[in-house]
Amino acid sequence: MKFKTPTRAAVSLTIGMLLLVAATVGAQNLSENRGEDGTVARRVCDMITRQHISHGEIDDKVSARLFKRYLEQLDGQKLYFLKADIAKHERDRERLDDQLKSGSVEFAYRVFDQFAARVAERVELAHKLIDAEHDFTVDETLIVDGDELDWAATEEEIAERWRKHIKYALLVLKIDGETMEAARDRLHKRFRNQVRAIAQTEDFEKLEMYLSSLTHVFDPHSSYMSPQTLEDFKIQMALRLQGIGAALRSEDGYTIVASIVPGGAADEDGRLKKNDKIVAVDSGDGVWQDIVEMKLSKVVRLIRGPEGTEVKLKVQKPDEVLNAETGEVKKGAVEVVALTRQVIQLTQQEVKGEIIETAERLGGSTNRHLKIGVINIPSFYRDFDGAKQGVNGFRSTSRDVRAVLERFEKQGGVDAVVIDLRMNGGGALTEAIEVSGLFIDNGPVVLVKEEGGKITSHRDDDDGVAWDGPLVVVCNKLSASASEIFAGAIKDYGRGLVVGDSTTHGKGTVQNVMPVPSRAFAFLDQKGTGALKLTISQFYRVNGSSTQSKGVESHLVLPSLMDHLDLGEASLDNALAFDKIEPVECTQYGCVNSDLIEKLKESSSRRIAAHPKFQEAVKEIETYLATKNRKWVPLQEEVLRKERLQSKKQELEAAEEPEEPEPDGPIFPEDHYNDEVLEISRDYAMLLKDSKTALK
Repeated sequence: MKFKTPTRAAVSLTIGMLLLVAATVGAQNLSENRGEDGTVARRVCDMITRQHISHGEIDDKVSARLFKRYLEQLDGQKLYFLKADIAKHERDRERLDDQLKSGSVEFAYRVFDQFAARVAERVELAHKLIDAEHDFTVDETLIVDGDELDWAATEEEIAERWRKHIKYALLVLKIDGETMEAARDRLHKRFRNQVRAIAQTEDFEKLEMYLSSLTHVFDPHSSYMSPQTLEDFKIQMALRLQGIGAALRSEDGYTIVASIVPGGAADEDGRLKKNDKIVAVDSGDGVWQDIVEMKLSKVVRLIRGPEGTEVKLKVQKPDEVLNAETGEVKKGAVEVVALTRQVIQLTQQEVKGEIIETAERLGGSTNRHLKIGVINIPSFYRDFDGAKQGVNGFRSTSRDVRAVLERFEKQGGVDAVVIDLRMNGGGALTEAIEVSGLFIDNGPVVLVKEEGGKITSHRDDDDGVAWDGPLVVVCNKLSASASEIFAGAIKDYGRGLVVGDSTTHGKGTVQNVMPVPSRAFAFLDQKGTGALKLTISQFYRVNGSSTQSKGVESHLVLPSLMDHLDLGEASLDNALAFDKIEPVECTQYGCVNSDLIEKLKESSSRRIAAHPKFQEAVKEIETYLATKNRKWVPLQEEVLRKERLQSKKQELEAAEEPEEPEPDGPIFPEDHYNDEVLEISRDYAMLLKDSKTALK
């Protein structure tokens, strides 16, 4: 969940009121009948026991782990709860299993409401500390690993933690070039946003958080999805929604248009523009709802709706500066924009491809002027509903990749193809198999261990390939699941190169999304109660190795700070272990061999050693590794400034809404990393051609 204003003078008063309201509402809810939540909890427990790959019982041990996980999910840095708060709930430590199986989720709401009350108190303190003076010459440290801390015993102890926490936040912003006034304003905004987020957390979000804490006890990828989250999941997989076609962000309590989706209702209408503020919404019932300071996820639900229906927006246009010297500003007009909802294709998350002329981008001798086709695959999406209903042209990754390859051919062909899977967290197993089939002639792609140890081979059964030339697959530590199936198949078949971080993420498990029925007989269920994304099996490469925990190793490794961060599967709590099964036979294409790899490594190493940007990356990595396992950070400006990595700035900006990518931005931007991938691809294509091992 992402949560993104009153005047400064009013903050200390309104914060307490906001959270008091939240706590009061929570207390009232506890007395209400939450029968449906109880039914969901019982069904989830039953489904975990019967269908999770471990078939583990929900018992006292699971209860104790759930107790710890839920509390730490709310307050992992131990900045809000006191030891006495935890003691009040201690009686439930080994009772949560029985409560859940009997349909009680009272613990989840009670603990969250106490957390909300504590947030109110701590944020008031935080605002005072932000405006206080701090001595950045004092030699002191801040413990940043919550596992190294016990819950604070006294108010004085927790106040000291907050003093150091705020001091560190201010110091980092100062080192990153902000004035102290700007740094203070940023932190005030951050904590106001936090208060707003907690106050507007709905019951379905609390239930989702609690039941997902339960599933995470069994493995890190199983989760409970509320009906609202399930809707978002389906949109992500189908790359389409019913709405107006505008990406929104939240800033200082306002909903702001971040970008307009090309071809959508807002784009065709033309009145709604980037940076417009939406201040009220009429969803179609004739009632205007003021959405200032409303949580973004709720605003989105108000604006979305069935295709062909109308939604009205009250839009405040940006202020216009009339005179910069005098500061005269004309306040933006408020307009009513009525739009008819339509099906919006989310093209920003779809497969994209472009041909790069290496002569223009990289230079070099005439015989090295090749054309490289780059295909970016953000995820392995598939419109399951469209496929099930037989919709002509339903969206899928494999169809879109094939279309890009056909376009390359129509544009005169390419000398090599680069598949960019960086940041691709996976998706549909079916799509991983079908995309692999575009580059290998039929054969096994992935092996899946089913219940009881049965091994099922999932094959590409289509004859022929869409591209038979040099192939380079680019991965990083966040290339996971379906990405690893594809990269592993390409490597095991000897079909192409894998380049990037030392390994992929290491997620070798298969999840199934199954509805949580509100009745004993699921087929009678007409009311949405969400779904359970449950780990039901484990997949293996055709060479018999699981990708679980270890991932797929690259043939060529490029220097990257991400490669050294704790982002892999092995760093996640409760991750399943690596194992192996018997391999299966597959065709060897001979597009990769040890001699070729050594030649490519030698050339790449020379370029990396000579490139100043790569050398900067190497120094960043060395600095990071020197402090990687440290549980504390210095609060002395001189010391912190020396070791501060600019690339880590995002840690202190995690609460900010990210900028939406430009719709027409470059697919493979010019930078030292991408250019080296192109150089490797060019070398690879030429070596294959010279050795005559390329496919004919």
